[in-house]
Amino acid sequence: MTAIVEELRRGRNLPEAALKELIECADYDEELFRQADEVRRQYYGTDVYIRGLIELTNYCKNDCFYCGIRRSNTQAVRYRLSRQDILECCREGYALGFRTFVLQGGEDGYYTDDRVCEIVSDIRAQYPDCAITLSLGEKPYESYLAFFKAGADRYLLRHETADETHYRKLHPPEQKLSVRKQCLWNLKKIGYQVGSGFMVGSPYQTTENLISDLRFLQELEPAMIGIGPFIPHHQTPFGEYAGGTLTLSLRMVAILRLMFPYALIPATTALGTIHPQGRELGLKAGANVVMPNLSPVKVRRLYELYDNKICTGEESAECRGCLEKRVASAGYRIVTARGDVACKSRREG
Repeated sequence: MTAIVEELRRGRNLPEAALKELIECADYDEELFRQADEVRRQYYGTDVYIRGLIELTNYCKNDCFYCGIRRSNTQAVRYRLSRQDILECCREGYALGFRTFVLQGGEDGYYTDDRVCEIVSDIRAQYPDCAITLSLGEKPYESYLAFFKAGADRYLLRHETADETHYRKLHPPEQKLSVRKQCLWNLKKIGYQVGSGFMVGSPYQTTENLISDLRFLQELEPAMIGIGPFIPHHQTPFGEYAGGTLTLSLRMVAILRLMFPYALIPATTALGTIHPQGRELGLKAGANVVMPNLSPVKVRRLYELYDNKICTGEESAECRGCLEKRVASAGYRIVTARGDVACKSRREG
């Protein structure tokens, strides 16, 4: 049971048949998780980086079939944070030790390039020692370039699925996988630290789809890889669909750690939503990032991508304190550094 895991760790790659076996067979899990944890400690020790998540809008022009804030969800109560709201979140987060702010939202036309650049410039001026991450969806090259020049360092854009046929089953015709992938390549060209990722257990997903996701990430070589279990939202076409499992999600985290030892990989809120200790188990499977919520409590329940999202009623200090205890209980420690990606050649050989 160790040979296939050791081969993946050593070569950061496996043939299709071996990857399929590793993804589908639980017999490898114990060894897979053990070696994934060894590798994350080799690159990052026991450090776990915190990112302050600010969910600035739940308006979205897109209509992804799985998402609770899709434009067709007329029951969603919409909101937008003002520039001052966002800066107040950063002020509170900085006092709590956050040195990375993640501005995430639906694809909302209200946030024009000028508005985004103004917000980024303000954060950069007030917190020059912090990293600024954006996660605002698909934009033209010129928009990404403007955000970068304004002071953004990182951009998160999960590809969700790298298989064209599968993508079509999850999105309306106007959304194109080719556009999503080109956005990721544009971000890399500009110089961002790029994050991508995919859902685990999404509707119609096959093992072959997951392998396609891994192959695309091998091409892209992102600095950050965010994955999590698919969790249905009751006001979407997939509201009755079974969600992704904890076991497969953890298995994919571990596989990613062995394939991309240098990457920043979050233990996501979605993991914590499907299991009381999901985030701790994610850390033990190779993850090294957590993202407490800095959004105002009054809007947290409204940014509902999926049902039963945790931590929507906690103040920022509560969120941070709770996670610190959880991370420590798993045998790791939260650090307040920016948490840049490890050098790919670090400690190799």
